[in-house]
Amino acid sequence: MKTHPRIRVLVVDDSAFSRRTIVGMLERSPLVEVADWAADGQEALAKVLANQYDLITLDLEMPRMDGFTFLHLLMARRPTPVIVVSGRREGQDVFRALELGAVDFVAKPTTRAAPELTTIEQELIRKVHAIPELRLDRLRGPSAAEEPRIAATRTLRPHRVVAIGSSTGGPAALLRLFAAFESPPACAFVVSQHMPAGFTRSFARRLHEATPFHAIEAETGTPIDDGTILVAPGGTHLEFELRRGAVAARVVSPVEGERYAPSVDRMFRSAAKHFGSELLAIVLTGMGDDGAAGAADVKRAGGNVIVESAETAVIFGMPQQAIRVGAVDAVVPLQEIAPLIESGFAGPRQT
Repeated sequence: MKTHPRIRVLVVDDSAFSRRTIVGMLERSPLVEVADWAADGQEALAKVLANQYDLITLDLEMPRMDGFTFLHLLMARRPTPVIVVSGRREGQDVFRALELGAVDFVAKPTTRAAPELTTIEQELIRKVHAIPELRLDRLRGPSAAEEPRIAATRTLRPHRVVAIGSSTGGPAALLRLFAAFESPPACAFVVSQHMPAGFTRSFARRLHEATPFHAIEAETGTPIDDGTILVAPGGTHLEFELRRGAVAARVVSPVEGERYAPSVDRMFRSAAKHFGSELLAIVLTGMGDDGAAGAADVKRAGGNVIVESAETAVIFGMPQQAIRVGAVDAVVPLQEIAPLIESGFAGPRQT
């Protein structure tokens, strides 16, 4: 039976309690080896330059060298996957870290070390286990194509609504996508990014400040307006309903046992019901299969589906699963998605 090498992890946190707790959680997985730990960014950088790790878990607020400085130097000298383990639920520190190259984050239950830290174990282990799927060269930027593209024809037919789903690597990809527009096109955007409660409001604010769009966290009853980005609240689902003859957002609590909240599948399925052929669904980087079943519903309703290609996706899992169910019209790198939206999209080029 073929065995795979364990994922070597460096744990970086100035709190001795947090370090011990994170190390203990990781060591309970037979797929993970905690190779070392560091109490601040300076110590971590020295260890990274002297040793090879598959993954780093990183606190952001540390003495001597904070997590942001460490990330900047790490990505310049030895790009390595980083998962931020942060207690900062307010502000935009986590999203700054993702823009600097971190691939994902896990939220500490509190801003201070506490026994409740163990509640993140399942989420942390799941994200660490996904690291072998991560394409390290994407931390440095786009590379040569590894998957065939499906080109898309450009037409004048616009879409009324663009629904976007993403997971690991998604926040940075969404920022790049929306920042590529000089001005908002004549359509509305709805986004389900896998993210815990307490972060999506800050993420919407970051999109609002860094792009030409008006971006807000969705609430039940929020209208679907052109030039607006509605972000599904973390830990809930974004769906749609008719209100006074117009389609509006509906925020729905998850049921026990659901794997993803927000769920891309649920957003796509509801959007397909209300917008039909006027809907464009987009699947960006992420692990797992969320979005594949919903993309099939979009196609059946007459809408279009495009996915981010392996050229730019940090993790190709979600796009690949959508391709496998036969629901995709086009597979293109991230930098080509905004031009497609602006020019309209009506399906694959006929050859």
